[in-house]
Amino acid sequence: MSNRFDGRVAFVTGGSKGIGKGITELFAKEGAIVALVDINEEALNETTNELKEKGFEVYSKVVDVTKADQVEVAVQEVYESYGSLDILVNNAGVIRDNLFFKMTDSDWDLVMEVHLKGAFHAARAVQKYMVEKKYGRIINISSTSALGNRGQANYATAKAGLQGLTKTLAIELGRYGITANSVAPGFIETDMTRETARRIGISFDDLIKASVSAIPVGRSGKPQDIANAVAFFADEKSSFVNGQVLYVAGGPKN
Repeated sequence: MSNRFDGRVAFVTGGSKGIGKGITELFAKEGAIVALVDINEEALNETTNELKEKGFEVYSKVVDVTKADQVEVAVQEVYESYGSLDILVNNAGVIRDNLFFKMTDSDWDLVMEVHLKGAFHAARAVQKYMVEKKYGRIINISSTSALGNRGQANYATAKAGLQGLTKTLAIELGRYGITANSVAPGFIETDMTRETARRIGISFDDLIKASVSAIPVGRSGKPQDIANAVAFFADEKSSFVNGQVLYVAGGPKN
C-alpha cells in the first residue's frame, strides 16, 4: 500500500459505516490522519476502535452535521490537534424514500438538511483553514440518483444540489489551491441499500441481482470502489482536476 496521504489530515462526515467507512479506511491505510464524525455513536466507536487497533491515528466525535456549531467545533479541534486540515469528504446522508405524492414535509426537510446543509456547514468550516494553507481537497458524495430516481424526489434533489455546490466551490476556491469534486455512486452494497430493499419489500439478495442485471460490468459496487475514486480526487497530483462529477456505477450514467 502506498503512503500518498502521509502527513495529510482527512475529515470524513458519516465516516463510520458503508461508503464513509470504506473511505476512512483507505485514507488511514495510505498514511492520512483520519477524523471521522457521525451521528451514530455505536458505529462511530466501533470503527474508531477498529482503526486504532490497527495502529492508525484517529479523531472521532459524535456530530450532527445539520448543526453548524457542532461541525465547527469538531473541525477546530481537528485543526488544533494536528495543525492541518487537508481533505474534506462530505459523505453524511440519510434516505426517506417515498413516492412524490406520499412524501411528507419532514421526509423532504431531513434529507435536505443532512445532505445539503450538512455539506455546506462542513465546507464552510474547513475552507478557512485550507485557504490559509493554500491547499485543500473537498469531495462531495453525490449519487446517480441526482439524474432522477423513482421514490427519491428528496434524495435526487439533494444529490443534484451537491453537484451544484461542488462546481461553485471549485470556481470560488480554485485560486487558493483548493479543488472541489464530486463522486456519484451507483448501486453500492451498504446499509442504505439494504434499507431500500426493505422499503420496496424484497430481499437484499434480490435487490442486488436486479441491480446487477442493469450494470454493464456485471457486478454490484462495494464501498472500496467509491473510496478509490475519492482518493483520486484527494491526491496531491490531482490539482488540475476541479469541479468534476465522476459517476462510479459500473457503466455510463450521463
